[in-house]
Amino acid sequence: MTVETVIENVPTQLLVGGAWVDAAGGASFEVRNPADDSVLARVADATPEDGERALAAAAQAQREWRATEPRVRGEILRTAFELLTERADDFARLMTLEMGKTLAEAKGEVTYGAEFFRWFSEEAVRVHGRYSQAPTGSTRLITMKAPVGPTLMITPWNFPLAMGTRKIGPAVAAGCTMVVKPASETPLTMLALAALLEEAGLPPGVLNVVTTTDSGGVCEPIIRDPRLRKLTFTGSTAVGKVLVGQASEQLLRVSMELGGNAPFLVFADADLDAAVDGAMLAKMRNIGEACTSANRFLVHESVAAEFSSRLAERMGALEVGDGTRDGVDVGPLITAKARDGVHELVAEAVSVGARALVGGTVPDGPGHFYPPTVLVDVPPSARVLREEIFGPVAPVATFRDEEEALARANDTEYGLVAYVFTRDHARVLRVSEALEFGMVGINTGIVSNPAAPFGGVKHSGFGREGGFEGIEEYLETKYVGSAL
Repeated sequence: MTVETVIENVPTQLLVGGAWVDAAGGASFEVRNPADDSVLARVADATPEDGERALAAAAQAQREWRATEPRVRGEILRTAFELLTERADDFARLMTLEMGKTLAEAKGEVTYGAEFFRWFSEEAVRVHGRYSQAPTGSTRLITMKAPVGPTLMITPWNFPLAMGTRKIGPAVAAGCTMVVKPASETPLTMLALAALLEEAGLPPGVLNVVTTTDSGGVCEPIIRDPRLRKLTFTGSTAVGKVLVGQASEQLLRVSMELGGNAPFLVFADADLDAAVDGAMLAKMRNIGEACTSANRFLVHESVAAEFSSRLAERMGALEVGDGTRDGVDVGPLITAKARDGVHELVAEAVSVGARALVGGTVPDGPGHFYPPTVLVDVPPSARVLREEIFGPVAPVATFRDEEEALARANDTEYGLVAYVFTRDHARVLRVSEALEFGMVGINTGIVSNPAAPFGGVKHSGFGREGGFEGIEEYLETKYVGSAL
């Protein structure tokens, strides 16, 4: 299948009020393939005026959409799940072209992302209130759930499908209309997904998509508009803080899934085979470009050398190249700037005493590639242990006992996810309770699951996506007191 064949059926305009339209003034921008920097397509470059039109469409559609039967909303999501599953290969290739991950990883994301549509199709009909007697017996207490209302969704480039379905699914189920602003690096997947949802029966105006290179200029007026009732964002902590400040003006409901600095703890009693397998999953998922990626490996000093050696052997055996090619394990990073940022962290660590067991150099040739890298003897002061790497680099440091492991793991402003490998069941409980993170993976390198609540604490944000909790982010609780 050629690039042209993959791209030809993907919309490149804005979706506003059920119509595919050009941006005001007709501006557009290029979407490039990170494997070779070739131009894949040009898409509409929205202006603040376009953003206002999209919000107006969402606000206009809200009244009728919230009154739509839950079963109807659920069936639309179920149809979207089935269509997405049928077209998994097409979506996977599209994601690989615009984002860089391998086809195998992209297919995995389609499976994962589609599950949010299936999960929330089932939750749409299970939105419950309650009825109870007041303690005095004189009144009856009734609570009911209502959709929050028009929602702005700002999605990232690293999981262009799943981060969309994880937000769109519960909003559709709850009865909220949406304006989605995808990342400018990877807008094509969201545009294709919007077209699929139209085909699944989503009414005009319920989902609106604005693609733009001026994210702040387009989004800030929407956030400050009183017609908007919720903001959800997945991205960096720095940007998230700005958005929360803007959202405070209208006291919006806000969900933030922000940066991470995930510790990967390997205790002396760990099954090292399982720990290395888990490390490969936790580190190399999505080329390391994931907020859940294991960012620092804290390994008991008695097993650190063996663990590092095994990990370096596995990392060094990975094939780096264009993700569309057979046999490739590691695709390019999203931009040259991203690759240079990863290498800067590696170079700084080496300059203060770390050693690279494998990788650590920028390869020649086109594309934004960086080799899988394992660093050992990394001092605590190294930036690579304190900053989110977002690339295929595994820095290894050691600890002496459980107390030190926990202190070092929690010594970060972030709190999204932590990984723990141990065979001591009592330690599992102690460590899980002591870790200051929203999610903990025990003897596993993957925690994401559509049926589980995803989210962090501290500077990793607030709110939860997925699980029973996910739909609550799009619902308000209304109390009705009724006299006898």
